[in-house]
Amino acid sequence: MAEPLLRVEKLVRRFGGIIATDNVSLDVASGELHAIIGPNGAGKTTLISQLTGHLEPHSGSVSLGGRDITHLPAYRRCALGLARSFQITSLLLDFTAADNVALAAQAHAGTSFRFFADARKEKGLRDAAHAALDRVGLLHRADVVVSRLSHGERRELELAVALASKPKLLLLDEPMAGLGVTESQRMVKLLQELRKEVSIVLVEHDMPAVFALADRISVLVYGRVIASGDPAAIRANDDVKRAYLGDQHVVTHHG
Repeated sequence: MAEPLLRVEKLVRRFGGIIATDNVSLDVASGELHAIIGPNGAGKTTLISQLTGHLEPHSGSVSLGGRDITHLPAYRRCALGLARSFQITSLLLDFTAADNVALAAQAHAGTSFRFFADARKEKGLRDAAHAALDRVGLLHRADVVVSRLSHGERRELELAVALASKPKLLLLDEPMAGLGVTESQRMVKLLQELRKEVSIVLVEHDMPAVFALADRISVLVYGRVIASGDPAAIRANDDVKRAYLGDQHVVTHHG
């Protein structure tokens, strides 16, 4: 078997007496969309923060492409091909959509910051920003200030910002949060397209979206992975039904 793109082994993270991630192990193959689901407080965001380097585990390891990245800072992981789209929007509201993506492209290229005007003027960065915006269907909003974008458009812009770093693995923390039905459908279609070119770890509460998109699903409850498998196996798993899915109506398509 090929080396997985991401391998997480026995990850433990505590906050006082609470074990937020309790010996979590999972792997993500190249080209895979791997969803992580579970109730609020299950440790999903804590896990993502350890994958990105914003939190260090107390024990266990994280490797990317066969390289141990457990103790690397977040910016080094980004340079190696890891990108995160945040659960809580982290965009520069007073700048345009294109400016936000150009800054991300500039950071990835490693060019000096100097003055922000540089990123606006530099053709390579502007072209990269426009390409990323086009990829998420926002090119027509390139020159709109972020504060004037809808919630759904901001979610799409966050994806464009993440894509500007040319990631191998995209970590998405609840991209559907707060979206209406139409916006959710657009996001699902967008992720179905993006998954063809980048591996994705998706943390999400929208079960129809998860079951429509995922190759594999890991279920996190009280910091532990209680099941991991393809959507059909997870849907049929009695432990998962009891702990999380309950009698939610999980369908196989979105819309």
